[in-house]
Amino acid sequence: MQTEVILYVILAGILALSIALFQYIYKSKNRSRTILLLAFLRFVTIFSVLLLLINPKFDKVTFYNEKPNLVVVLDNSESINYLGHSTQAKQIVETLQSNDSLNQMFKLDFYTFGKDVNPLDSITFKDKQSNISKVFKKLSEVNSNSVSPTIIITDGNQTYGNDYQFMGKNYKQPIFPIILGDTTKFSDLKIEQLNVNKYAYLKNKFPIEIIAVYTGNTSITTQLKITNGNTLVHIQNLNFDSSKTSQVINVTLLANKVGVNSYKAELVPLSNEKNTVNNIKNFAVEVIDQKTNVAIVSDILHPDLGALKKSIESNEQRIASILTPEEYLNKLNNFQLVILYQPNNTFRVVYQEIQRLKRNVFVILGTKTDWQFLNSIQSDYRQEVTHQLENFQPTLNQNYATFIIDDLNFNDFPPLQTEFGQTTYNIPVNTILYKTVNGIQIDEPLLATYEVNDSRYAILNGENIWKWRAQNFLDENSFNTFDNFIGKLVQYLSSNQLKSRLNLDYESFYNGNEDIKITAQYFNKNYEFDANASLNIALTNIDNNNSTTLPFVLKNTNYQVDLSGLEPGDYSFTVSVVNENISKSGSLKILDYNVEQQFLNADVTRLQQFATNSNGTAYFMDNIKALPNDLISDSRFITIQKSNKNVVPLIDWKFLLGIIALSLGLEWFIRKYKGLI
Repeated sequence: MQTEVILYVILAGILALSIALFQYIYKSKNRSRTILLLAFLRFVTIFSVLLLLINPKFDKVTFYNEKPNLVVVLDNSESINYLGHSTQAKQIVETLQSNDSLNQMFKLDFYTFGKDVNPLDSITFKDKQSNISKVFKKLSEVNSNSVSPTIIITDGNQTYGNDYQFMGKNYKQPIFPIILGDTTKFSDLKIEQLNVNKYAYLKNKFPIEIIAVYTGNTSITTQLKITNGNTLVHIQNLNFDSSKTSQVINVTLLANKVGVNSYKAELVPLSNEKNTVNNIKNFAVEVIDQKTNVAIVSDILHPDLGALKKSIESNEQRIASILTPEEYLNKLNNFQLVILYQPNNTFRVVYQEIQRLKRNVFVILGTKTDWQFLNSIQSDYRQEVTHQLENFQPTLNQNYATFIIDDLNFNDFPPLQTEFGQTTYNIPVNTILYKTVNGIQIDEPLLATYEVNDSRYAILNGENIWKWRAQNFLDENSFNTFDNFIGKLVQYLSSNQLKSRLNLDYESFYNGNEDIKITAQYFNKNYEFDANASLNIALTNIDNNNSTTLPFVLKNTNYQVDLSGLEPGDYSFTVSVVNENISKSGSLKILDYNVEQQFLNADVTRLQQFATNSNGTAYFMDNIKALPNDLISDSRFITIQKSNKNVVPLIDWKFLLGIIALSLGLEWFIRKYKGLI
């Protein structure tokens, strides 16, 4: 309590005592006990009221004991069951849950992980991916301010995500792996990795890179076979020994059939090999008979040009060339789509040729655009010329109906810069992104598409789109979603198909361990997104004719169906709208591949190193009985007494109001009883 407040309290006591003595003692010659009691009650009343006016504050300290957390994380992936340790893993969890000493000393939290991390609910060992790095990323967010030793029950075989040893460096807790496996080594052949492009072009050769690995001490000879259906397309002898344990094999095959072509790469197993599943890897290549050539025409140098080229060429079906207007005019028949970047007067002949040939065009505008020229060369839109610049941020139009657009979190993207002033469109346009200034959306397109005389156009009224691609990488550690966004725009502009009310987005083939999702958008007759429709997919396995029908689920501005878990094979499907005569059909292939069955042993070395780096200890299944005692006796994990200090104002003390009411009531009752009133 401050000195100033103490002085106020003393003065309040003196003032209250003075008033009480003046009222009952000074004016009265009576010094009876009754008068003294009344004076005291009056003093208590006045002093209490003055204390409420001063309202001093007091420190209230409470003490409590905080037990450390003990976090237990179980690997719930298929590899645990495949390696034969599912029963032991469940027993370990049950033993930790029922250990009274651990429960008395720690607050226990249980989780499971596969591709994601979840609180322990059911143990199935059916997750198709193991993302150990995500475990420590999630737990770092939860346990950053507490003592939380962590037990992870796993074989250490990660199939997805970043290296968990790297992620563990940022996890500031001791880690105690329980290794589900042993150190016994078996002779084993394995296709460690197979690299191949998803697309190839008819009559072209496509490369395959295979990394084959051998574990063993003797010299062996095997064969690498690649088959397409029942046709053997490549065979090669391979030799391994204790010093030559891996080889990189490069193979080139001819793409001679349009469509999705499935292949199988196989290492002929050893006679005593325990795991032969990892000797085989299926893969597929989609062969197409045409390639989209995109011309990026610019008279200036800008980072946007490189970003556009990278995004377009992220799809093997497309080639982008950066050209000057003069170079484009010499090759204009080689391209299916032209991107005009910040056109000026040197583009005059380019515009004339594009209009004559009715080519599809993507125009990108910005600070170097010659608006006087652009307003005169075309009549679709006009820009008010102010010779001032403005920054515009994007806002996604949720009702865009031409093709499926995923929200890339556009609101957090950096602004694009262009001419300040109103842009007037003389034809109907479909807005993808609206302009936003200082958080306020204005009714002008930043990115829009439109169609005139069987030609398709897109306009982006802003430069520095390279910053969007960079921001997408910062958000997701990948350029993929931005590149897909540009790819869909290029695909739309490269085609002249009629607008459809039902649009589908899916891949031609998937690996068996991938999430398999088909996305759809459905629009009403006015081409507005219809969020009240019912969509179904009728799926048929071509190999055995088994059929199933599943409903789509509305998710933001898309309908989605999750087909993960389907058995490998070829499928045909039809997506239809209930009570509407609208449907679309397609086909896809699911490759036979289970990444969780590629392992023969636990990754003992990495788990032991992982434990050592975090000041923890690794345990095997045969010595986990020592783990509870080791944790309990570890001086780092003791119960800590903590305190909470709260500042409590006197006005919150309700008993003082009771004292005031009691003293006033007693004073009145005594005066009434003695006849002093």
